[in-house]
Amino acid sequence: MADFILHYYDWFKVLHVLAIISWMAGLFYQPRLYVYHAERAAKGSELSETLKIMEQKLMHIIINPAMILSWITGVALILANPSMLFNSKWLPVKLAMLVLMQIFHAFLSIWRKDFLRDENKHSGVFYRVSNEVPTVLMIVIVIMVIIKPF
Repeated sequence: MADFILHYYDWFKVLHVLAIISWMAGLFYQPRLYVYHAERAAKGSELSETLKIMEQKLMHIIINPAMILSWITGVALILANPSMLFNSKWLPVKLAMLVLMQIFHAFLSIWRKDFLRDENKHSGVFYRVSNEVPTVLMIVIVIMVIIKPF
């Protein structure tokens, strides 16, 4: 398996980067939909029902598949070169940030289900602030991958 991944290593990296871009796009957009839902859509309104559909499709058609492909290709890249995991200090930091990203993703899913049941507990301001979480995590991840500060 490692030989197959090594042979197509650059293609795995391409798929990984494309998946990450798609995942991040969804993680940026979903909280924005929640802001509109919390601030502008009365429960049971046409706008609320439209936003529920948009939130569901974004999560199931873009965010979840992109996240899965990101993890699969990322793990494959590590399996092809496992020494990278043990000989670098930046990769564990990146992986820790990815775990936090995964936790944020899970919260997006929980909040979507709250909206689906018309049981949102948060304000638009809460979702605006939460929208900054993936940005901060992304900055740390990119610095780890490009600069490799340790």
